[in-house]
Amino acid sequence: MKLSVLIPVYNEIATIAQIVLAATRAIPHVEKEIVIVDDNSSDGTSDFLDRSFGGTEGPYSGMTLRDDGSVELLPLSDASPARIQFKVFHHQRNRGKGGAMQTAMSAATGDVMVIQDADLEYDPEDWALMYNLIAVRKVADVVYGSRFFGRPHRSLYFHHYLANRLLSLTFNLLYNQLLSDIEVCYKMFTREVMQGLRITCEDFGFEVQISAQIALARRWRIYEMGINYYGRTYEEGKKINWRDGVKALWYLVRFRF
Repeated sequence: MKLSVLIPVYNEIATIAQIVLAATRAIPHVEKEIVIVDDNSSDGTSDFLDRSFGGTEGPYSGMTLRDDGSVELLPLSDASPARIQFKVFHHQRNRGKGGAMQTAMSAATGDVMVIQDADLEYDPEDWALMYNLIAVRKVADVVYGSRFFGRPHRSLYFHHYLANRLLSLTFNLLYNQLLSDIEVCYKMFTREVMQGLRITCEDFGFEVQISAQIALARRWRIYEMGINYYGRTYEEGKKINWRDGVKALWYLVRFRF
């Protein structure tokens, strides 16, 4: 089964190469399609993506980073564990994470999808157990990561923690679920699930909308598992703020009724 890795990117020149490298190395026996959508970055991310991955989709066996930070794509061979393809798309205006995800999902051709932010807050090594539940054991259609299940996570802002718990509690009350972290980046799901979604939000409301549609469908098996979380500060590039939390509460009600 092929895994589509959906990476929305906005001004992440400092981390994009490392996260794509980590994505190529995760679950190495699984064929991957890495779909990167640049949301009109202004910090050099767009040019870097074109130089590194824009020439051809592949397939390749992987990639390495040279000492100067440039990318070397490794040719496919008989000894390669699995094929890797790269697809890069550019928005002509900044549309937000939801807009980038709409572009990524429309281009994805895999059997299983996973959402991966372009920073280093999440570790692709966590995909293995998520993928196992969907593609190997076949007991799940959707697997959520959770930053609150005892795995290592960076201690940062209490108000972020409180907002996340409030949003998840409200979601569970409205949608009759038991999820602990609906705002988490890591959501893995089958192609059938993706094809059943109708995403219209272009901002961070995407996180609420995708969860609302999955929950309201009442036909997909949803699992949750602990993941590692290496959070970053605003000085390190974190973008979400309190306004996004207020919007998320509104979206929870709007998409339910």
